Amino acid sequence: MLGLSSYAGVMESLMNRAEEQQPSSPLTNSRSKKQESSKNQKPRLVGGFVLVHAGAGYHSESKAKEYKHVCKRACQRAVDRLKAGALAVEAVAAALVELEDSPFTNAGMGSNLNLSGEIECDASIMDGKSLHYGAVGAISGIKNPVLVANRLLSEAQKGKLSAGRIPPCFLVGRGAHDWAVSHGIPPCPSEKMATKFSLSAYKRNKRKMELAEKMDTGHNQTKRRRQSNENENGSGGLDTVGAVVVDLEGNVAAAVSSGGLAMKHPGRVGQAAHYGCGCWAENAYNMNPYSTAVSTSGCGEHLIRTMLARECSAAMQSEDAHQALLEAMQNKFISSPFLSSEDRVLGGVIVLRCCRCVEAPPSQNIQGILVEFLWSHTTESMCVGYMSAQDSKAKTHISRLPPGTVPGQCLAIEGGVCRLMSVVE
Repeated sequence: MLGLSSYAGVMESLMNRAEEQQPSSPLTNSRSKKQESSKNQKPRLVGGFVLVHAGAGYHSESKAKEYKHVCKRACQRAVDRLKAGALAVEAVAAALVELEDSPFTNAGMGSNLNLSGEIECDASIMDGKSLHYGAVGAISGIKNPVLVANRLLSEAQKGKLSAGRIPPCFLVGRGAHDWAVSHGIPPCPSEKMATKFSLSAYKRNKRKMELAEKMDTGHNQTKRRRQSNENENGSGGLDTVGAVVVDLEGNVAAAVSSGGLAMKHPGRVGQAAHYGCGCWAENAYNMNPYSTAVSTSGCGEHLIRTMLARECSAAMQSEDAHQALLEAMQNKFISSPFLSSEDRVLGGVIVLRCCRCVEAPPSQNIQGILVEFLWSHTTESMCVGYMSAQDSKAKTHISRLPPGTVPGQCLAIEGGVCRLMSVVE
């Protein structure tokens, strides 16, 4: 069954317009020198586009303003970095830090507590230019897990360690924490990362579990505990955060961060840390005409078993991006044979793809990138925000399934188009 299938309107972004960037000179010899020197100059490629999400789950109307506000701040943070000349991977990390710092998201500060009352976070980041990836799983005592993942990525790009050792790309638990501290990332006590909301949710969930255990024993006890966990970890608690970015060089990057399911078992690692499951980024090359970036959210186990991030990225090489994502979500996720035993398949994705566009008339001084961006989810709602470097402020939207549809059995899909331009100065 398919739910909403709408494709939002086009957003046109023209950056660094040629007429504003090319002053004329009354002196012929000066003009000639400028024209000659311009042949040896590279375009001043500053700017780009960012798409973020504050999770696929349930976003109440009472907190809609807060969710939208944090998405706006994350977009602005990424755009500020792009305007300063940062590459896509730096900008996407900056967006994630803003999302992790919000007490309203299940990432970094305010993350869900596990069965032991501790916060353990997962995060990963991927650079489409180098194809390097960094991730941490079940890490405690670090305020911004994405910074550790990003540092793992950057350290791996430096090459082998002493004695020819291969640098790690994925660390978990205490080892991840110690590595982060040894590389200059400050620790943060777990008690300071918990918020009033996350603590109250933990106490409420714990009481429900204790009550369920007292109600019955044996088979019924196991069944009731399972039902309780399903309710607590339904579409209301799957608010993993993520972002995808393209810079004006055409490089893409993606990142994702999560506190995991509420009342999860200590040591559990969700899709946010797994390769090909939480995020994916890949620049165009050879037979792939499009650069693609994906970030996922939802039930980690469902996303891991389907490797949804990589599946959606591969689908984006088709001519029709909207139809390709629709089919990927339906065939590779909702109807996936790997999830045939599941009653509800819960997840969401944000997707970005881009390619060089030809100007009319063609000009050596103008380079353009056509960006298509989409989001899709099977959960009750998904909060997204997007912004180009030319925009004065970010746009935000809470996408919802149509009334009467069943989460996990139908999907929503929306998106738009952005055109980025750069000019030789």
